Amino acid sequence: MRPHRTGGIVVAGLRKRYGTTQALDGMSFTVHPGLVTGFVGPNGAGKSTTMRVILGLDAVDAGTALIDGKPYHGLRHPLSHVGSLLDASAPHPSRSARNHLLWLAHSQGMGAERVDQVIERVGLTSAARRKAGGYSLGMRQRLGIAAALLGDPPTVLLDEPFNGMDPEGIIWMRGFLRSLAAQGRAVLVSSHLMSEMQDTADHLVVVGRGRAIADASVADLIAAASGHRLAVRTTAQRDAMTVLARAGATVATGRDTVTVSGLPAERVVTVLNQGGVPFSEVSAHRATLEDAYLDLTRDAVEYRAEVSR
Repeated sequence: MRPHRTGGIVVAGLRKRYGTTQALDGMSFTVHPGLVTGFVGPNGAGKSTTMRVILGLDAVDAGTALIDGKPYHGLRHPLSHVGSLLDASAPHPSRSARNHLLWLAHSQGMGAERVDQVIERVGLTSAARRKAGGYSLGMRQRLGIAAALLGDPPTVLLDEPFNGMDPEGIIWMRGFLRSLAAQGRAVLVSSHLMSEMQDTADHLVVVGRGRAIADASVADLIAAASGHRLAVRTTAQRDAMTVLARAGATVATGRDTVTVSGLPAERVVTVLNQGGVPFSEVSAHRATLEDAYLDLTRDAVEYRAEVSR
């Protein structure tokens, strides 16, 4: 596969209404070449609609979605510009994986050699002549990704590619997505799995209620969620919280740590020592991407379960 230096997606001001539901309300973001961009948000936030609009499957009331500077319908050979996986159940169940890809390739003027290349790329060589109907969900995901890569596109869109993957498949998928970006491709990946996005994505677009509510690097989002808090590892959490709160800190408890804000590390150590509170570590608190995501989307969740008391 050749290195890519073009591609990318620019979404600007997308608006779309289904009846009384405002599905997209000014959705705007950019997917840059050379990066894995995670696309995340609560159910009903507009992720699937946005991806369908980018691929020319849905029309919008306002706004534009451009791939390499053009709308999807303006691309002369679409598969050579953008590859996508929106539905892993799409292949005909009675057709072999290889025949499914041959049919797609022939429709775009490509031959069997390219089909065998992408089959090998996604690790399906030994199962290529089996019927797709007997594939597991994880194998269908790989087949869908092979189809997306047929045209060697500079831009790739994948909707929930980790679904159905076993642990080995998840590890493979992480490395695979990073390798696509390393080749210079623009990679947009929607997922509900924040742990996988933290390990895979370079950049994150967080959406809620039809618009982007955050558009930043993963590192910046984690740093912002971490704030200037400290983590105190102690076996006497209650005592630690008491003396630190009296000293003016804001405190919260975790599994085996107390999170502290409002006091510098040196002062925290002094207060604990003066209070006779045992502790083994005082360090900068590091939030997870899931912490950052939950903070950002707290007001954008459409349905929230009640906590039993």
